[in-house]
Amino acid sequence: MTHLWVRAEQRPHEERVGLTPEGAAALIAAGISVTVEDSRTRAIPIAGYRDAGCTIAAEGSWPDAPADALIFGLKELPDDGTPLPHRHIMFGHAFKGQPAGQRLLARFRAGGGRLYDLEYLTDETGRRVAAFGYWAGFAGAAVATLAFIAQAKGGIAGPVGTFAEARAMTDLIDRALDALTPDPKDRARPTALIVGALGRVGTGASDFCRAVGIATTRWDIAETAHGGPFPEILDHDIFLNCILAMPGCPVFVAPDAPTAPRRLRVIGDIACDPDSDFNPVRVYDRTTTWEAPALRVHANPVLDVTAIDNLPSLLPVESSQDFAAQLLPHLHALDRLDAGVWGRAAAAFDRANAAASSV
Repeated sequence: MTHLWVRAEQRPHEERVGLTPEGAAALIAAGISVTVEDSRTRAIPIAGYRDAGCTIAAEGSWPDAPADALIFGLKELPDDGTPLPHRHIMFGHAFKGQPAGQRLLARFRAGGGRLYDLEYLTDETGRRVAAFGYWAGFAGAAVATLAFIAQAKGGIAGPVGTFAEARAMTDLIDRALDALTPDPKDRARPTALIVGALGRVGTGASDFCRAVGIATTRWDIAETAHGGPFPEILDHDIFLNCILAMPGCPVFVAPDAPTAPRRLRVIGDIACDPDSDFNPVRVYDRTTTWEAPALRVHANPVLDVTAIDNLPSLLPVESSQDFAAQLLPHLHALDRLDAGVWGRAAAAFDRANAAASSV
């Protein structure tokens, strides 16, 4: 019998989960065994999984799971160097040359396990079958706007936290933008340029901007195919990058952008891959955090970068429900790991692992 083990997330500020109680009940009804670890932080309570018929395990007990269990989580494992003998489903961020990813692949080689990277679960056309992209875009645009608001008040963005729902997020930021210019006659919102506007991430960013009245310039492949430079980016208050770093990706913000004449004040790098060799935003070198969401890369005039790499967890319930609904049909196929989306993910792991081991 196929055994899916849903681990508790061990990363700070991570409340999401990739399987809802309703989805777990459907898998159990289809003959799949489901174990769910207890969690102090998961946005969806454990009681729902218990009622669905799942076996409940202690938080963090996945290393002792049966050898044939598929360990399912979202974000990275503790980077402790231990060998990984199980098969894991998660976002590994290990196939683009990232240093932490190379260490992760080494752990799989040491333990004999395998990674089915959620980023590489794709259909026949190469499109991902399940993604948090919409909510990453929505929350990423929100964080960048908070950075703009903090700048307008003479500071830098402070800590961020979760929201119960998207409406609560947009209402709070809408009021904060209004407060920048108390007289309604003088009110003007920032402008934003979104690259990747037609994709999942860009759609979420666009919807947030629309909800709070930010005028947007929406670019996609047609507008960026010439490869740059892109001086129009510097003529907006906020730039939102929604394009994943990959070979051939243009450089949207060059290293000399901070000292160039510009209106630009905030870069929201929602794709957030500063360690990649293909990073299209060349003015920063590390992700930002919930405690310090903005990195100041130039002081006069100010330029801040926001680059949180688990943005959808700012809206943990909505993003979990959406992602889980997209992924559930493919979890039903876990007994066919050599075919379809799972077979393609396995092939991506094998290629990356072979390349890493030959270095």
